Amino acid sequence: MNDPMRLKISHKTTYDYDEPVTYALQQLRLTPKSRGAQTVLDWTTTVTGGSKELSFEDAHRNTVDLISSNPGTTQIEVLCEGEVEVHDNAGITGPHAGFMPLWMFERVTRSTKPGPLARKFVGALPDDDNPLNRLHALSQAIHDAVPYETGASEVDWTTEDVLTNKVGVCQDHAHVFITCARLMGHPARYVSGYLMMDDRIEQEATHAWAEAWLPDLGWVGFDISNAISPDTRYVRIATGLDYFDAAPVSGMRFGQSSERMSVVIQVQQQ
Repeated sequence: MNDPMRLKISHKTTYDYDEPVTYALQQLRLTPKSRGAQTVLDWTTTVTGGSKELSFEDAHRNTVDLISSNPGTTQIEVLCEGEVEVHDNAGITGPHAGFMPLWMFERVTRSTKPGPLARKFVGALPDDDNPLNRLHALSQAIHDAVPYETGASEVDWTTEDVLTNKVGVCQDHAHVFITCARLMGHPARYVSGYLMMDDRIEQEATHAWAEAWLPDLGWVGFDISNAISPDTRYVRIATGLDYFDAAPVSGMRFGQSSERMSVVIQVQQQ
């Protein structure tokens, strides 16, 4: 077995407003899970210009922090940082656990609703009696058919939108995989997380991939954008039926001020 990797992560999100904000509430899913192949050694969340109202586990066992703004603030800064130890488990997360029953991961959402293009895509996959091999073939087929292109897709694109336009980012790749895996009879879910890039410390954004459940292995991860299964460079943060269940940041605010969000993420081997 390969030695585990210890990753140091720093994720700073800054919200700037052009005039004082009456009230804003941000929902964060940015705390990694101590489950499967990873162990969180240390993790802190520091808020400037606001305060953490509460933390809870949602139905997917994601840690959710609710951050409110200080009255009249023009900037909120949230710094999440810590260390996570990750073992290479060939992408296998393991048995199903948590509040959600396994059959829930066969449920269709707006983002993952199958249409004629998804059904045609699954039908074109090569025959193979080994379900794991067929899921890897699905991942490779999506990687080949939907080139990665930043800014080419919209956050609300469905699987059919992605297959129609034949372009997307990691979120889109994950949605197509989830849709097709469910068509093939496998429970599937979305994963948001961090990926340590080999050529740089600073990352442009969080990453996303998918997991499918197999009877003999449990949950198995597939990073469609990179055509591999997650290894020691990957840190899982949140899971859900689709992106909207596992979005790292979402929120709302009162008032007429405009908001500008900037993100600085660093992931490096410790």
